[in-house]
Amino acid sequence: MKLAMIGLGRMGAGIARRLMQHGHEIVGYDRDAKAVETLAGDGAIAAASLEDVVAKLDGPRIFWVMLPAGGPTESTIETLSGLVAADDIIIDGGNSFYKDDIRRAKGLAEKGIHYVDVGTSGGVWGLERGFCMMIGGDADTVTLLDPIFDALAPGIGTISKTPGRDDADPRPEKGYIHAGPAGAGHFVKMVHNGIEYGLMAAYAEGFDVLKGKASEKLAEDERFDINLPDVAEVWRRGSVISSWLLDLGAIGLAKDHKLDQFTGHVADSGEGQWTIDAAMEEAVPAYVLSAALFARYRSRVEHTFGDKLLSAMRFGFGGHVEMPQ
Repeated sequence: MKLAMIGLGRMGAGIARRLMQHGHEIVGYDRDAKAVETLAGDGAIAAASLEDVVAKLDGPRIFWVMLPAGGPTESTIETLSGLVAADDIIIDGGNSFYKDDIRRAKGLAEKGIHYVDVGTSGGVWGLERGFCMMIGGDADTVTLLDPIFDALAPGIGTISKTPGRDDADPRPEKGYIHAGPAGAGHFVKMVHNGIEYGLMAAYAEGFDVLKGKASEKLAEDERFDINLPDVAEVWRRGSVISSWLLDLGAIGLAKDHKLDQFTGHVADSGEGQWTIDAAMEEAVPAYVLSAALFARYRSRVEHTFGDKLLSAMRFGFGGHVEMPQ
């Protein structure tokens, strides 16, 4: 299939390259001409503006917008809505607020334009490992786009099949789902990120406790100088708390036992707060997720070793740099 990738940052460029590796044709556009030039060197068709993007596609045209949530995504989709035609498709693959998706889908539908929201997880590793996707939109449009999603997804790989899924939708086993109508994809991704906050906070607190056992505040015979990189490594192998996040923490600790390259000033991208907002709307208690979010706020005032580990994990999966102080 032929489609446009608008936004060629870490995720957008990775998605574009993975699609090209699977035989899809990409028209690439970014405000940074260097990013466009680099992708064109890998085989993409370069576009100099949104108008140029539209001109280089045949209908029904597909536009994948991969930009920061909020203003950049909003203004780009608004501009596109005035350039495209009925039956064209606009995909938002960033981390937009799901209520914005619902509003956009209604407005675009009045013009006959289809809107699909794709919550995308995989970070800087997605090009190699594939992207996990949570998709919202009408069923016919999502089905039409299936070759794109199938190419981007990790595939079944070596993960053992889950018992009881013999007659279930095969797409989740490949790494993507049609979650429901517009907004449902980003809603599922939002909760995914809220859970991510909680998991990362648990690892951070645990390693803080391990590190604290060497404190001179404790009786001498109760102090343990525990090798944290070794603990992370052994927990990766056969432990019930093994995970990709722990893998990334182990990598960070192996490179720098004290994580001195990080301050522990931990950012949040908004999804954690949105998850807590949704929990409050639904009257669902979310003790762990809310505590994890508040811990990130606290990290901007005072830092712990665990906060440094949080920063190391965020850098590992998404290339996220710490907030400026």
